[in-house]
Amino acid sequence: MNPISGFPPIATERARVLILGSMPGLASLNAGEYYAHPRNQFWPIVCRLLGIDALLPYESRLNALNDNGIAVWDVIKDCSRSGSLDSGIVKQTIVPNDFVIFFQRHPSIRSVFFNGATAENLFRKFYLTTTLKVCDDIRNYRRLPSTSPANAALSLERKLEIWKLILN
Repeated sequence: MNPISGFPPIATERARVLILGSMPGLASLNAGEYYAHPRNQFWPIVCRLLGIDALLPYESRLNALNDNGIAVWDVIKDCSRSGSLDSGIVKQTIVPNDFVIFFQRHPSIRSVFFNGATAENLFRKFYLTTTLKVCDDIRNYRRLPSTSPANAALSLERKLEIWKLILN
């Protein structure tokens, strides 16, 4: 099992919303793009919410996120994993991203949305319980249904309804 590294954040200083995944899957790592798996519903959902064409080039979609104050990153910086599923992550190998520095550089972020349970659980383990006085935190945290193709429990339309929260 080879170690893998995630991507840098997609964020501007104007970001007010952060969407956190766990670690890019193999399709994303191979493409060098967030949420590159063709069946991942992240881009179809976000593009519908922002009113943009999901077939736009990747850079144009990133610009739309930035224009709308939405940042994207992952909880994990480095780890070992077999396959693409979160269940394949070797927990002992996880190196989390540095959210202390990230939030210092992006003080306008007031809402953090987790793209699934693994992202939320890891963030809470590595960040909220170790480096933050929860009473001093002014951000809102909310788990959204995972956009992964492995999460087929909800329809695209139902996920879209829930993901509208990122626009508030």
